[in-house]
Amino acid sequence: QEQLVESGGGLVQAGGSLRLSCAASGRTFSSYGMGWFRQAPGKEREFVAGIRWHGGTTYYLDSLKGRFTISRDNAKNTVYLQMSSLKPEDTAVYYCAAARSGVTRTPYSLADFGSWGQGTQVTVSS
Repeated sequence: QEQLVESGGGLVQAGGSLRLSCAASGRTFSSYGMGWFRQAPGKEREFVAGIRWHGGTTYYLDSLKGRFTISRDNAKNTVYLQMSSLKPEDTAVYYCAAARSGVTRTPYSLADFGSWGQGTQVTVSS
């Protein structure tokens, strides 16, 4: 059974930075893509960022480009989301996800992912 565990969430002031981590187990981490989603209360889960298995290409929600960066360390079986210039509207539960084995491009849609973590809360105060 594949396991994904997020960490690094918390409370931060607007304009601040935070780095989320997601540790994976159950599959060969370096062989599949990873992504981050977020969900605010009363809203749909939305895509944040995706990265291919080799880390060479990434995909971001347009409104987050320049503020959020996804990266991975295959030696540590971990994917990261570096968040900068945080805004109150970034407040949400953030989830990491592992792409299905058949997805070879940079994953970005819900259908691309088959495994999910439990989420970590990020709260940005004004």
